[in-house]
Amino acid sequence: MPARTTVMFALVALPAFAASPGPIEAHYECSTGTRLSATFSSPTVSPGSVILVFAGARRLIILPQVVSADGGRYANSDMEFWIKGKEATLTREGKRETCHTD
Repeated sequence: MPARTTVMFALVALPAFAASPGPIEAHYECSTGTRLSATFSSPTVSPGSVILVFAGARRLIILPQVVSADGGRYANSDMEFWIKGKEATLTREGKRETCHTD
């Protein structure tokens, strides 16, 4: 009688590691000459936020994402930054300016 050989297979499931998208940075120039950098939180973070750094300023402003029917809207009681595509509207101190990025 021939010898029996037992072969065992082990199936191991390895998790798929997909790189999650990180923060997105964009630079804007506005109609009144204001220049700013905007760093948007990762799309996987909820609720989202944006960090605004104005050229020549030493402080940054963090705005939480708020409900918007169209585009991305970030606001607090003092400021609003509303983006759609490469255009944005910055409202602060009751004054509105149009901004764009490349």
